[in-house]
This record gives sequence, structure tokens and C-alpha cells, in this order.
Amino acid sequence: MSGKIPNIKRRDQNASSSSNSSLSSSGGGDAVGMSADLASFFECPVCFDYVLPPILQCQSGHLVCSSCRSKLTCCPTCRGSLGNIRNLAMEKVASNVKFPCKHGCHASLLYTEKVDHEETCENRPYLCPCPGASCKWQGSLELVMPHLMMSHKSITTLQGEDIVFLATDINLPGAVDWVMMQSCFGHHFMLVLEKQEKYDGHQQFFAIVQLIGSRKEAENFAYRLELNGHRRRLTWEAMPRSIHEGVASAILNSDCLVFDTSIAQLFADNGNLGINVTISIV
Repeated sequence: MSGKIPNIKRRDQNASSSSNSSLSSSGGGDAVGMSADLASFFECPVCFDYVLPPILQCQSGHLVCSSCRSKLTCCPTCRGSLGNIRNLAMEKVASNVKFPCKHGCHASLLYTEKVDHEETCENRPYLCPCPGASCKWQGSLELVMPHLMMSHKSITTLQGEDIVFLATDINLPGAVDWVMMQSCFGHHFMLVLEKQEKYDGHQQFFAIVQLIGSRKEAENFAYRLELNGHRRRLTWEAMPRSIHEGVASAILNSDCLVFDTSIAQLFADNGNLGINVTISIV
């Protein structure tokens, strides 16, 4: 029953001296322009992304990026055999070229830095923050809330910095997600409680708060999750995650409120679990 949402719910130092001088002899501005010109030679003819090392060519010397290459049976330029010929010369050139970020943030990066930067770039499109893989929507930060209100209408939003997140029917079998929104301090926060099947029927719950905003914005807030009942209290405090990060990595690293079924039953009332949620500015 996965996806259930309740109603309340450097330049290379080994590069040749001649290559270094060619990129820097005319001054910084000319070097940037030359690097941009060189980058154009690495454009994949299929997807127009960049062909980065390790660089393979067809028998006629044409290049295609590794992602497209895995889907092709012949060279898209000459229709010849792709082969497995390594182009070491182009790889050496690539180590001296600054490539633009594909998300348009104006950063110029060595190919060794490009992938890591793009995975965390603030200009990267936001994915739908709802847990589960059923919704494939992505877009700008400004469009996240309109998307949620239009496509995920069952998610309830509560106003205020102190609210109670009520997860109903926590004894439902299998993996289940409960989601709710909290609005305060001019921002929206997504509360997620996820139940996962672990081993030998053992189940664990993971509760976390995400900010519908950037990582930088998330640094301005803190949240507290608290389970209360029967003279017991279980508390977790942390900085909210940006929806750019998502909840999967936090759950994988247990960087959230984690408890098992037996703990949940200590605080549940007729199969329903209330979690007190407090958002504060730091």
C-alpha cells in the first residue's frame, strides 16, 4: 500500500605547458571565451549534452556521450560502427576546458567537478516532494506548491508553528506513507511519516520535516517532533531538509525520528498516532 496519503493527512596539473599557455596568455576574459569555444567541440550530436571522459569515438573519429552511446547501435553522424576506440587526445583537452552547468547557474566547471555540482545546484529542477515514485512532476520552486494543490489535493495543510500530525491506521500492513503540510513563518513545510518493512516482518517508522524551499532557506529553521502519552515522551530535533534533498537520504542514514512498531504502539490510540510538530526560527 505504498503511497497512501491520509485525509489529514584546476586545471589538470599534468596538462602540457603549451595547453596551459594557450588558455591563459590572453588574459582571464579571453581564456573564458576560449574555454567556452572549446567546450562546443564536446557537444553530443544526439542530446547536445557534453561528451566527457572516458571519451570513446567511432572509427571515423566522431564522438557521442556515454548516456546516448548505450542506446545506439551505430554512429549517429556517419552510421558507422561505434567500436571501443579511446580518444586520449580529446580527454587531455577536456581536462583543460571549463564546461557550463546544465542547469544554467552560470558556473564554469572542470569535467571532474561537473557531475557533483549539478546534483546539488540550486537551479536544478525540483521534483515532486511527495514520497513514493508515482508522481514524475518536476519544475521550478515557485511551481511546487501550485502542483501540490492541483495534483495532491488530499494533503491537508494546517496553519501555525505548533500542530499535531495525526497518522491514521498505522497498523495497516506493508509500506505506507502519511503526508501533511504545515504553513508558518511565510513558508510551507511537508511532514512525512514513512513505514518500511525491514527484515523478518520487522517494521520501522521514519518521521521527518521538509521545507518547500532551498537548502539556504532551510538553514533558518529548526523543527521538533514529539510523541507523548502514558507518561512517556520521545523527541527529535533537527534542521528541516530542503525538498531539493528529499527524504530518502535522511531515512537511509536515520537522520530523522526513527522508531519501531512496539514504540509506536506505546503512543498510539486506537491505531492512530499523533505527532506534535513545532517549527521555529533559528
